[in-house]
Amino acid sequence: MTYVAAPDRYEQIPYRRCGRSGIKLPEVSLGLWHNFGNDRPYDTQRATVLRAFDLGITHFDLANNYGGSTLSTSDDPLGRLKYGSPYGSAEINFGRIMREDLRPYRDELIISTKAGYDMWPGPYGEWGSRKYLLASLDQSLARMGLDYVDIFYSHRFDPNTPLEETMGALDTAVRSGKALYAGISSYSAERTQEASRILGRLGTPLLIHQPSYSMLNRWIEGGLLDVLGREGVGCIAFSPLAQGVLTGKYSDGIPAGSRASQDSSLSEDQLSEQTLGHVRALAGIARDRGQSLAQLALSWALRDERVTSLLIGASSVAQLEENAAAAGSAGFTDEELAAIDRDAVEAGINIWAASSAG
Repeated sequence: MTYVAAPDRYEQIPYRRCGRSGIKLPEVSLGLWHNFGNDRPYDTQRATVLRAFDLGITHFDLANNYGGSTLSTSDDPLGRLKYGSPYGSAEINFGRIMREDLRPYRDELIISTKAGYDMWPGPYGEWGSRKYLLASLDQSLARMGLDYVDIFYSHRFDPNTPLEETMGALDTAVRSGKALYAGISSYSAERTQEASRILGRLGTPLLIHQPSYSMLNRWIEGGLLDVLGREGVGCIAFSPLAQGVLTGKYSDGIPAGSRASQDSSLSEDQLSEQTLGHVRALAGIARDRGQSLAQLALSWALRDERVTSLLIGASSVAQLEENAAAAGSAGFTDEELAAIDRDAVEAGINIWAASSAG
């Protein structure tokens, strides 16, 4: 059946301006890090993406290696000789959805991808060199069947490559027409300011920064948000549910198939009883507000206007709908914020801290 987008899709969710740019993003965006590889049913992926667009979620965030657990190689580009979903799977699956369903709506979409982490073997398959970034962008466009992406990110700071080289590659991507805007992810406040100044001199403003941020990982409040505000750069926070901890799913143990059970971006030793005690207290505040814990966590992360959007993942349409319902609910009383602050504390789950300390 031919997909037709919901006619009321732009009445469902608020949008925020991204820094000082002309772009607005929905308060909640859909990230395809997990749940969009070849190990998940395609029909579920398609239903989730299309429902997101019907809800007014116009921004879909990817990276070159999303959806995979296996390095792609030139000898085995689909990863068939190795166990696991290959890197690039999410882009391939999203590309199919674009081709079969969303192609008529391309001009209504913000599609982003990134390069920085390992993607193919050898010295040119990760980090921040010009060769890697531009080659990866070409590969991403081919996997998705797109002429351009809206945002192309440097996925992490590379301490061994001059920042001028990495930012110069982003500038080239934009000037070539293969990306419309430049972004960075998990850069420290200091490196973000440097990157913004370099791109400004090149004539390609830094549009957006993508840091991890949640009630249990508040590092961006220590200076990064101030830099973004001064430089006019947007902020789109990833992992606002703390790798699933702020859904409450771990309050009574580790469910089978969860990230912690697979040691995937969250390990069992990060789920201390002290952390879970804070999570249970926050769940009580959520109940008093008539929200789920996840909705409270998302609303709270949007309380600062410098945060443009939040990246959520979704394994089902129902989970997507629950999380998207947090948009437009960022109002808190002083008493609520004070109560939240008592339990919204650092929990040692920021696995990207080394990158953002560079």
